[in-house]
Amino acid sequence: MKRDKTENAISPKCEYCAHGRLAPDGETVLCPKKGVVSREDKCRRFQYDILKRKPRKAPALSGYSAEDFEL
Repeated sequence: MKRDKTENAISPKCEYCAHGRLAPDGETVLCPKKGVVSREDKCRRFQYDILKRKPRKAPALSGYSAEDFEL
């Protein structure tokens, strides 16, 4: 499935790849295809794993008071 360029496309990185595992040092990825690589590297065998990506934090909601929710 290809993503549209207008969507928030995810750039390939080894830290999101289904093949790699994060090394204990937290800075490198252990890849069965390429060996020890940086988290920012990529290769043609990249396969996105949605469970490895950490979502951004939601912005804090401010500016509402109890009066805003009264009928």
